[in-house]
Amino acid sequence: MKASDIIDKYISFFEKNGHKRIANSPLIPQNDPTTLFTSSGMQPLVPYLLGEKHPYGIRLVNVQNSFRANDIDEIGDNRHTTFFRMLGNWSLGDYFKKEQIPWIFEYLTKVLNLPVEKLYFTVFEGYKDIPKDKEAVVIWEKLLKEAGMNPNEKIFYYGVDKNWWSRSGPPDKMPAGEPGGPSSEIFYDFGAHLKIHEHSKFKNDKCHPNCDCGRYIEIGNCVFMAYKKQENGSLAPLPKPNVDFGGGLERLLIAIENQPDVFQTNLLAPVIAAIEKQVDKTYKGNETSMRIISDHLVAASFIILAGIHPSNKDQGYILRRLIRRSYDHFSKLSGKDVSSIVEAVVEQYKITDPTLVEQYEEIKNTILEEIFKYSSALGKAKQYIMKKYEPAGDELMGVTEISPDDVFYLYSSHGLSPTQIESLGYVFDRQKFAEKMEAHQALSKKGAEQKFRGGLADHHERTVMGHTATHLLHQALRDMFGKQLHQSGSNITTERLRFDFNFDRKLTDEEVSKLEKVVNGKIKENLPVHFEMISTDEAKKMGAIGLFEDTYADTSKIYFIDGDSKHPEKAYSIEFCGGPHVPFTGEIKSFKIIKQENLGNKMRRVYAVVG
Repeated sequence: MKASDIIDKYISFFEKNGHKRIANSPLIPQNDPTTLFTSSGMQPLVPYLLGEKHPYGIRLVNVQNSFRANDIDEIGDNRHTTFFRMLGNWSLGDYFKKEQIPWIFEYLTKVLNLPVEKLYFTVFEGYKDIPKDKEAVVIWEKLLKEAGMNPNEKIFYYGVDKNWWSRSGPPDKMPAGEPGGPSSEIFYDFGAHLKIHEHSKFKNDKCHPNCDCGRYIEIGNCVFMAYKKQENGSLAPLPKPNVDFGGGLERLLIAIENQPDVFQTNLLAPVIAAIEKQVDKTYKGNETSMRIISDHLVAASFIILAGIHPSNKDQGYILRRLIRRSYDHFSKLSGKDVSSIVEAVVEQYKITDPTLVEQYEEIKNTILEEIFKYSSALGKAKQYIMKKYEPAGDELMGVTEISPDDVFYLYSSHGLSPTQIESLGYVFDRQKFAEKMEAHQALSKKGAEQKFRGGLADHHERTVMGHTATHLLHQALRDMFGKQLHQSGSNITTERLRFDFNFDRKLTDEEVSKLEKVVNGKIKENLPVHFEMISTDEAKKMGAIGLFEDTYADTSKIYFIDGDSKHPEKAYSIEFCGGPHVPFTGEIKSFKIIKQENLGNKMRRVYAVVG
């Protein structure tokens, strides 16, 4: 069974049960600084999980392209991938556990024909005032007994670290306004005879579904979204609880093939074969490097497809890291040209994502250009080391050990991995370097948490003001420099707004002053702001802009500043956007640009404050 077959069967099954298919949301979220990438199917649906009416109703289904940057360091084992497709179905205040659990059980055992004896189920054991999920257990028990199984051997209880789901983790990590709830996960057992878990850090522990040793692999998760975090830290029940199911397409494929290595399924095995041919080495004995090369080039291809270019910040930094890390391992295997591997990636994913074919040359050239820059950086790194350790500039006179400080500098400024620095012939104290990295990551994590707290999802007054101001700025830039200018990203907090756009030079002081004057003029006019759900084609015809379209199949959410769909010619700005915005531009009060930056690749960034 192909990946496309699993998708078709899933969508068809839930459509027969009253669900409407919605479109795959962009991999790069628009105006959502809570995350750099769409990392789950539920992420674009948060407003609707909190009560906003969805234009397609209360039963939805889709397949969502997703990327999780925190999985980069996990790549190399048999089951983790940074890029994946998530099958999802949702109930927005409609059905709940007694409908959802039997449907998923039927899809897995009847539609995909997975053997029941291979399936295991986990449920929530309770937390503080939230009770143990006995309701889910009763439903699973009934289904298992009907299938001739002993429920006592199949159902396991776990706490908030395993069986609670929200975008930000367990309840104590959730910000105010965030929805979450207990989950019930489904695992596939690949058998005790596997040798995978013998190499796991959990090898001395008792094996169980959630031990992460590699024997049991999660293939689906039913989230029962029933709570919302309050300002005082408590969890209050949602007026209408929701269901959010997520099933990893790649994980379902390994279960169907009874193949514990995701890189040996019919989806990724051809990519591995292309790597084997290029490096003239076999997969066996080189699994870790070939898995990293395969995964990272797949993810890089989709990120480039989303309009991102390698850089030192945000999504561009992640893309750069993926390409360079894949090249590290490709070089380690004596590989020379990744073009055929990128071609294999496009060939494998083109059925579900045909735009990869259209953008193949752009994807390939972006990757090759970054590899060339990286190769140059390696040369500069060696020059830096030689200059510092041998001021005369001659070859190092027997000195091959360098300080962890220099390794960290090269890592942070040049994007070099410690492994790559070692490949240049230098050694260093890995323990001290690891300590530096741990401190750096702690700071980064703290910054990310602050970014979440101040993000657009909090709906703070100043954040919403900044969001509307980006629409005014976007239009002012296009009026000044032409319609070829477009937004490439934004980040909005309570302190400031950040706006990225394609432009090949620094704005002059006069141009900055003119932009401020135009935006403040529109603020003073106190123009009305509202959204309409209209045909995507109709929106494009009336000139709606927005690199990341907030679409639902053929319908889109369009924000108008002045004017409306009946009188688009009167509108100052028309954009695809998920919101929220102030009702009138006068509420922004004032707008001032405080900084601008060069992002490279003919991209600029401006920072501004409002209020």
